[in-house]
Amino acid sequence: MKIAVIPARGGSKRIPRKNIKPFCGKPMIAFAIEAARKSNVFDQVVVSTDDSEIAKLAMAEGADVPFTRSADLADDLTPTVPVIADAIRQCRRLGWSADQVCCIYPGVPFIEAQDILDALAVLDKGGADYVFPVASFPSAIQRALQRDADGSTRPFYPQHVSTRTQDLEPGYYDAGQFYWGHAPSWLAGLNIHTHGKTIVLPEWRVVDIDTEADWARAELMYQAFAGKPAA
Repeated sequence: MKIAVIPARGGSKRIPRKNIKPFCGKPMIAFAIEAARKSNVFDQVVVSTDDSEIAKLAMAEGADVPFTRSADLADDLTPTVPVIADAIRQCRRLGWSADQVCCIYPGVPFIEAQDILDALAVLDKGGADYVFPVASFPSAIQRALQRDADGSTRPFYPQHVSTRTQDLEPGYYDAGQFYWGHAPSWLAGLNIHTHGKTIVLPEWRVVDIDTEADWARAELMYQAFAGKPAA
């Protein structure tokens, strides 16, 4: 059995009600639910939330909300893995015993169903507890600079100040969209980044929305790229 778990707490502070705020005409969480359903790979699409309004909207978008997340798993400091592990246990009490579970974040307007399928294919090949998407940094991380309060700079990696950028190994960062994992890996609390494999997404489909300015920029990007085929 395969289950998607969308963790969507109600206490977002930097962008109030972020998970259900309208983004380009529809609630933000709707993008995650839509991609999960469109992938046609999940037996259940579950939203884990502590918020009744989010629960009502999620069900209207076609997700299940079969339990209420406890308050101790819904604060600013709660990591992702314990939330998904809790959801797995809650689902098992309902008779939904999943072998593979995909955590899909609620703030992912650029997510594509095909990415979910591509990552699952990697997980199915074995050799990893988790699989998740990454994107490459726009410039070489080995040429990064430290900046002091007075504006002066110095390299993080002095050994690479004269190395040509084309000779440097590319760096990648977590796209922050979703994580496929085997249920025992989630339940054991294994670290995603040290026990995972990755797929690579194009940079334009990876956005981090933490501020109102991020939100406005993401909407402009979405409008500009709407209808563009996945790359």
